[in-house]
Amino acid sequence: MDSYSKLENSLIESGTMLCVGLDTDLAKLPKGIASNLTGMLEFNRIIINATQDLTAAYKINYAFYEQYGHEGFRIIEQTMNLIPQSKFIIADAKRGDIGNTSRSYAKACFEALNSDAITVNPYMGSDSVKPFLEYSDKMVFLLALTSNPGSSDFQRLKVDNDYLYQHVIEVSSKWADYKNLGYVIGATHPDELRTIRKTIPSNPLLIPGVGTQGGDIDGVLSANNGGVALINVSRDIIFAGADSDFANQVRIKAEFYKSKLKWQ
Repeated sequence: MDSYSKLENSLIESGTMLCVGLDTDLAKLPKGIASNLTGMLEFNRIIINATQDLTAAYKINYAFYEQYGHEGFRIIEQTMNLIPQSKFIIADAKRGDIGNTSRSYAKACFEALNSDAITVNPYMGSDSVKPFLEYSDKMVFLLALTSNPGSSDFQRLKVDNDYLYQHVIEVSSKWADYKNLGYVIGATHPDELRTIRKTIPSNPLLIPGVGTQGGDIDGVLSANNGGVALINVSRDIIFAGADSDFANQVRIKAEFYKSKLKWQ
């Protein structure tokens, strides 16, 4: 099954656009979980068990694992094995480099780890992105308008009367079919999201920034206008509890987001 079909199926089966972000930080693990790599994997196992019937997808933020070298990559692989095969899995790796380097990144993500999708930085242009798009059965989410405050430093620079992020979307949308190419649009930019949806009504969106970063759920849903999207929530779910009953708190929070982020 290609990634786009898997995404559609997961949205329908789960009934929600919720994506749970596994941004697992050893410094924030709750009581009863060891602050080491064994604890990291155990924490992920508990989070997945508590949320797997409440979410359409999981996003693994590579940075939290890569900092531990080869053992961190082992945790990524073992975490992926804990996720039900029906769930959409995003490698939040934010790769992007010259062609032969991107080709190696793509092989690592799509072949060695078998993720369904990857986040890619398009700043170096088409030849840095196309090696990922060559995997026509997989999905690439290009960073377009991100949720962090610093997104205004470059993404909102005016180029020929439009913003740079608009040029990124306009130009890159011609590189691949919408089933192969999506975009990262921050939930903290609902007005821009509404305009973007008019430009690319069919491309899947990955929308982070709801929860801890302050993105408004109703504003995002209205702006998305029923388009195929995953709305990611990380810290507000996985660190919902700090005591031994944290799994219950995680589930309560995930239930809340599932009820708010209904898929049509």
